[in-house]
Amino acid sequence: MLAVFDKSVAKSPEALNAPNHSEAVSAHKDGVLAKHFASLHPGSVIVNLGPSGVLAYSLDKQNPLLPRLFVVVDDIFCLFQGHIENVAVLKQLYGLSKTANEVIIIIEAYRTLRDRGPYPADQVVRDIQGKFAFILYDSNSQVTFIAADADGNVPFFWGTDAEGHLVLSDDANIVKKGCGKSFAPFPKGCFFTSSGGLRSFEHPLNELKPVPRVDSSGQVCGADFSVDVDAKKESSGMKKVGSAANWSSNY
Repeated sequence: MLAVFDKSVAKSPEALNAPNHSEAVSAHKDGVLAKHFASLHPGSVIVNLGPSGVLAYSLDKQNPLLPRLFVVVDDIFCLFQGHIENVAVLKQLYGLSKTANEVIIIIEAYRTLRDRGPYPADQVVRDIQGKFAFILYDSNSQVTFIAADADGNVPFFWGTDAEGHLVLSDDANIVKKGCGKSFAPFPKGCFFTSSGGLRSFEHPLNELKPVPRVDSSGQVCGADFSVDVDAKKESSGMKKVGSAANWSSNY
């Protein structure tokens, strides 16, 4: 799977930018990276999100134990890879039918947050048990919601291209193609939103600190993020706003 988001939709963390950014390309311009993805995976589905970005999905070479899914519901696009263990519990929690699969659960969890549900985003992701990574984009509000499980069981990478756009994929080589050395594994146990940036769902009250990654040649290539046990976030809670406002602009 692949997602490229314009920096106006999802701002990449500054720490992902390597000092030597010369190998990066403009991944979004003319669909360069999506076309490369399609050349590697025959039968790929490419979804052009206009100026906001592009999504790509393929069943080619997938791990049968960590299958990929792609669904669009009410202009909410979701790429999912992995397996949720507590599907039955989450279906009941969100009032879903017995036929609902993992990606439908993720979309419904997001809609619950967006529509002022009673749970904070970190709890919603923490309630998902299993091996997973997902990329969700709501085209109506131009919001992203991205996460990976606490153990990093699904290969998942992110980076910054030459123009500062965010690139995500389960294939490290695809991300390298677009971002050069400005990439890293997506932090396990974390989620990313357009308005809130990167946060830990295991330690939601703590800040995350970037740790530069160094490759075999000694060059800095992106950054890993770890929980800063000494730095606490300010607990402001969910703002009380009108029912017409959605979660995406307040979290």
